[in-house]
Amino acid sequence: MKPLHFLFSFILLIGSVSVGHGQILFKQKATLMGSLFEITVVDSDTLSARKNVQAVISEITRIENLISEWKSDSEVSEVNRSAGIQPVRVSPELFDLTKRAIYYSEISEGAFDISIAAMDKIWLFDGSMTEMPTESAIRKSVEKVGYKNIVLDSIHSTIFLRYPGMKIGFGSIGKGYAADKGRELMKQTGVEGGIVNASGDIATWGLQPDKNPWTIGINNPFKPHKLIEVLKLKESAVATSGSYEKYAEIDGKKYAHIINPKTGYPSTGLTSVTIVGPSAEFANALSTSSMVLGKKAALKLVKKFPSYRGVFLTDKGRVHKAN
Repeated sequence: MKPLHFLFSFILLIGSVSVGHGQILFKQKATLMGSLFEITVVDSDTLSARKNVQAVISEITRIENLISEWKSDSEVSEVNRSAGIQPVRVSPELFDLTKRAIYYSEISEGAFDISIAAMDKIWLFDGSMTEMPTESAIRKSVEKVGYKNIVLDSIHSTIFLRYPGMKIGFGSIGKGYAADKGRELMKQTGVEGGIVNASGDIATWGLQPDKNPWTIGINNPFKPHKLIEVLKLKESAVATSGSYEKYAEIDGKKYAHIINPKTGYPSTGLTSVTIVGPSAEFANALSTSSMVLGKKAALKLVKKFPSYRGVFLTDKGRVHKAN
């Protein structure tokens, strides 16, 4: 999915460098967490910039090794292997991330749920699906899904999944978390500005070398040559969830690849949701939840958080905004 379009030209170049006001703009792409990341820094010289970008890459690799459900030696994999058997002691970092994920489930009334990792893969979004799964198959697909069965013990820093076959996964907020942590590291290092683009989950800080803010446009899939909105960002984050590039079409109706964890049915009604606010992690949680909740409930949810705002595009091409 390519939900966001960057308006500054250097985004088209790998490892590109431009000079302005005694600073350089350096950008590098890397495949991390199974996705394409683009890391941009405003720095004093190329050598320093390369070193700082590599530090971000190392930090994101560290996070991937911690939270990946695909790496057998990760803490998340150990939690999943021990489902229904015993609690697993985890690092404070993973414990806190899981605790926040459960909070996102609570505020969205279950529209967001990291335990959806255990859902049976009965929906195909590669164009090959021509008929609906049976109701019984859909019900069965979410039998092991339910964030209320994730048990946290803050005293012992353990995570326990109550039933065998349960799983947790951070495919949703993991990249946003990585973008936030990459930005945090660069600010601590003294890098004045930049972007960590985690395959569409974006964290920005500072300014471009010409002292202008970072400029990002939100695509309109119904009008490919027209942007819904142009964002001018300093210290901010953006996340978009959408169905316009990955969906199943059955009997003339589109079903998004984002599944309702409570029902097992794909989300409908919204084509894309873009959330702008301080944290890429929370912006992603809100955008994912909003796709599942639908326009009315999503607008209500986002309005509860004044530091975040949402841009909602319905399946009929209408734009609605919150905050």
